[in-house]
Amino acid sequence: MKKDQHGLKRTMTARHIMMMALGGAIGAGLFKGSSSAVDMAGPSVILAYLIGGIILLFVMQGLAEMAVQHKEARTFRDLVQNSIGKFPAFFLDWIYWKMWVLNIAAEAVVAAIFLQYWLPDYPVWLLTLIVAVLVTAVNLFSVKAFAETEYWLALIKISVIILFILAGVVLLLVSFGDHTAPGFSNLTAHGGFFPNGAGGLVTAMLVVIYSYGGTEIIGVTLAETKNPEKVVPKAVRSTLTRIIAFYLFPFFIIVSLIPWNEVNGSAVSPFVLVFQLIGIPGADHVMNAVILLAIISSMNSGLYGSSRVLYTQALDGRISKRFAWLSKRQVPVVAILVCTSFLYVGVLISLFIGSKTFDYLMGSLGYTVLFIWLIIAFAHLKSRKGRTDKSTYHVKAFPVTTWFAIVALLLILIGVIWTTSVIITAVTLAIYLVIIGAYVIKKRKNRL
Repeated sequence: MKKDQHGLKRTMTARHIMMMALGGAIGAGLFKGSSSAVDMAGPSVILAYLIGGIILLFVMQGLAEMAVQHKEARTFRDLVQNSIGKFPAFFLDWIYWKMWVLNIAAEAVVAAIFLQYWLPDYPVWLLTLIVAVLVTAVNLFSVKAFAETEYWLALIKISVIILFILAGVVLLLVSFGDHTAPGFSNLTAHGGFFPNGAGGLVTAMLVVIYSYGGTEIIGVTLAETKNPEKVVPKAVRSTLTRIIAFYLFPFFIIVSLIPWNEVNGSAVSPFVLVFQLIGIPGADHVMNAVILLAIISSMNSGLYGSSRVLYTQALDGRISKRFAWLSKRQVPVVAILVCTSFLYVGVLISLFIGSKTFDYLMGSLGYTVLFIWLIIAFAHLKSRKGRTDKSTYHVKAFPVTTWFAIVALLLILIGVIWTTSVIITAVTLAIYLVIIGAYVIKKRKNRL
């Protein structure tokens, strides 16, 4: 089996990393966060996800071009450091790691909430613990076994999203039994398309960016992907069209079929609500099961991404070499176990906060995805400076698309700071200051 120079096996193919990106992006942000986004923006949430999808497309196109230029890169940290230096790369690495470890903790709680649909008498913390143990076990097997598991989990949820879209179209346009087809009246019937004004749309962008976050995990797979310079651009193209479609169409169905001001008041996901409307016995249980698998799939991707950040940090001597230890199956066990520990932190938090854990964590995670995308976009601009040659992956609109992404992200950041809870912003800033402080301390030690 071919390995990279650091010992990781290059066993992942285009279909693996495409499904992993889908697995990372189509998780709790879609199935649970959808309620919050609709509550903030109303029907205009469709526009919010369209804008977010366009920005994501432009950022990931830049990442793909950098991957083609630097075939030796192991993660997007290497890509960023080659372009804009050590500090942005250090900051990116650790906020990316922070994003995933908090995200898997949040999603473990969300998985427990969906388990409560069948097991209402069991506490959230106990169900969270069961999910945490399961995800840990899957990731400790070989990379290929993990990739195959993630591939099939992602395939299942994508198939059901397609089924959801088809069922939603029928419910929108066809009346049967006690069901009256609403058509598209709900898009404007309850306060208009922008019921909470432009502020509602801007506020929802934090949830939107959080929801799309995870797609950039394509950049973490470089060391374990066969022919990354060919596979990554292909995966970017095919993945992004699917992600945008799998967000836009479901949200269009949800806000057209259900009055937007009733979505967040339900104890179940909007996806389960729609399947309840179908009237087929057990349809809501099937949908709940698929959502549960989808969230576990997203947690899988998150644990993979965060553990590889620790692994590459250890290889470069930035943290203890213990994190670079590989098992006989070429899996970075210590890195995985350390990242997994945050799943159990999620268990402890849920013991005191319960189902609100996800809401508290989602805001901070949205900020982090914003900064990750901004750093990648700035790195892409710098990577093109002074270049006269064109790579095998080239978009005619470069660098205009990247500039558009940067300006849009900065405007969203300003809007999000203005409209988001001061507590969430302060906690996020504190985490960032700790990361910056760690870099300064490390730099001073190296000088001594």
